[in-house]
Amino acid sequence: MARKTANDDPLAPLTLAVGQEDLLLDRAVREVVAAARAADADTDVRDLSSDQLQPGTLAELTSPSLFAERKVVVVRNAQDLSADTVKDVKAYLGSPVEEITLVLLHAGGAKGKGLLDAARKAGAREVACPKMTKPADRLAFVRGEFRTLGRSATPEACQALVDAIGSDLRELASAVTQLASDIEGTIDEAVVGRYYTGRAEASSFTVADRAVEGRAAEALEALRWSLSTGVAPVLITSALAQGVRAIGKLSSARGGRPADLARELGMPPWKIDRVRQQMRGWTPDGVSVALRAVAEADAGVKGGGDDPEYALEKAVVTIARAARSRGRV
Repeated sequence: MARKTANDDPLAPLTLAVGQEDLLLDRAVREVVAAARAADADTDVRDLSSDQLQPGTLAELTSPSLFAERKVVVVRNAQDLSADTVKDVKAYLGSPVEEITLVLLHAGGAKGKGLLDAARKAGAREVACPKMTKPADRLAFVRGEFRTLGRSATPEACQALVDAIGSDLRELASAVTQLASDIEGTIDEAVVGRYYTGRAEASSFTVADRAVEGRAAEALEALRWSLSTGVAPVLITSALAQGVRAIGKLSSARGGRPADLARELGMPPWKIDRVRQQMRGWTPDGVSVALRAVAEADAGVKGGGDDPEYALEKAVVTIARAARSRGRV
């Protein structure tokens, strides 16, 4: 979920939403608009792209109104504003207009950093909307969505949902809402499987799990289903790499409780338990063989080979054999 600063009043004169996760950015805007309309149902909302906010436009939008109406001015991609418009915005930050809330959406990189710094110096209410590139981040997002809806879901159910849906936060949020609406009581892995059968089987992580467990036939079946349903080959090689590396990390780690290993290896505790089950039969030589197979497949799907599907099939078979033959591949 989006993280906020201590100043959590959505009607603050300035809200700064920083990041590149579109769903979280849109939610930050909706929260401000909802609060403004709760205070004044006739609130005027102006939602502008960076090229629509030309020099002088902000002054027009924030000029005193005869009816003293509440207004929300949203500026998207603020990092792309022209130099002259940035001057206008900085000048406005020094003397914001009462009853007007300015919402700046900024990608958060080096581009447009001067405006970002000026907004923070002006005491902006800040909402962090980082791109969720790691599976652990998406898992935390799903858990947060269930909590927000006041619903309970098992860790296995949350993981199954991430595996089934993938990286699209909008789809993940929609799936959580659907499950919370349709299911009474605790939501478990079986429920997720019933709702998303086919999608779960097509998951790139399902391919990886079956491969590192040495279940070649099931891994190949999941692979072919994944490709037929449009899963990008690079996502599958990424999942295979993560699966093999997790086994390598855990096999070389000192023994200990899942919580301790989780902190040491940067994995959630539930994953430690899963990888422990998957790593039976693996040796350091097997991990090396599997990593080479993943690297070859990655090159194959990125243009280094004539048949990406064959490259993936070869990698899956090699990994499964490494898992079952103690490295003698």
